[in-house]
Amino acid sequence: MSAPEYDYHHLEHVKEQSKSQRTLWITLFLTLFFTIVEVIGGLVSGSLALLSDSAHMISDVLALGLSMLAVYLARRPPNPRFTFGYLRFEIIASFLNGLALIVIAAGIFIEAVKRFLNPQEIDFYTMLTIASIGLVVNIVLTIVLHRSMEEEENLNIQSALWHFIGDLISSIGVIVSAVLILFTGLTWFDPIISLVIGIILSSGGYKIIRESYFILMESVPEKFDLEEIRASLAEVEGVEDVHEMHLWAISTDHYSLTAHVFVDPDIQPFCIILAINETLQEKYGITHSTIQMEHANIHPHGEYGKEFLRNRANHQ
Repeated sequence: MSAPEYDYHHLEHVKEQSKSQRTLWITLFLTLFFTIVEVIGGLVSGSLALLSDSAHMISDVLALGLSMLAVYLARRPPNPRFTFGYLRFEIIASFLNGLALIVIAAGIFIEAVKRFLNPQEIDFYTMLTIASIGLVVNIVLTIVLHRSMEEEENLNIQSALWHFIGDLISSIGVIVSAVLILFTGLTWFDPIISLVIGIILSSGGYKIIRESYFILMESVPEKFDLEEIRASLAEVEGVEDVHEMHLWAISTDHYSLTAHVFVDPDIQPFCIILAINETLQEKYGITHSTIQMEHANIHPHGEYGKEFLRNRANHQ
């Protein structure tokens, strides 16, 4: 019998995200349109706060492009080279989006300092008009992305949402800055608001980078307690010891677990495997696991197995 062209996977390593895809297309077109409007408005008015917001909007276009690519790749099935499919690109895109927020924030900080040292005249009415339009657009986009997040858990969409939360706050900041400048005549409110915008952007970028970094490093997801899972598996009839256990996320809602277990040779091994898989699925929602059953005398794992056998002998 010839080998199949592709390996069989009982759990498809793909992610259908129809809602996320529609949401991203809508936000991408609206963002691209308003970005052009805001860049022109920032140059005409001379407002740093408005230009800071437009720079962030440019990053949004790039971020949404990455997110769209991640959604497309996540739908592709595994192949002999990428056996987990392309789900991990979602996390790579999120990491890059978070990094973009940090870079933009740094640029805003630098430009704000320059504006403090060399104040510039600002066209109040152009600044306020563009910012008001931006506020409406960003409210709509933030609501759309937030609803998408409620329906489909996705770090990729979450990173895009952080971009637009930053945009929403930026628009509010620009409006506040414009009003303060109108009533006080103090143009340094413009770079101050820009600094606040930069702090918000860097905070959002840090959170996204941190979460995507932990996934890329294959750390145990925060929602799981590894020792609790180990104890649950140890309670399965026939399981005598659980070791070499690893739990990681391929993407935001796709988890994998591997473990070695010393088992009682008098119990049917297929029954043990079935009980372990049921425990993982029912208690923790983990549906992709690889369990290696071992006998301590045959697979002692060096001193670990020997110590296990000594302890078992002492308790008998």
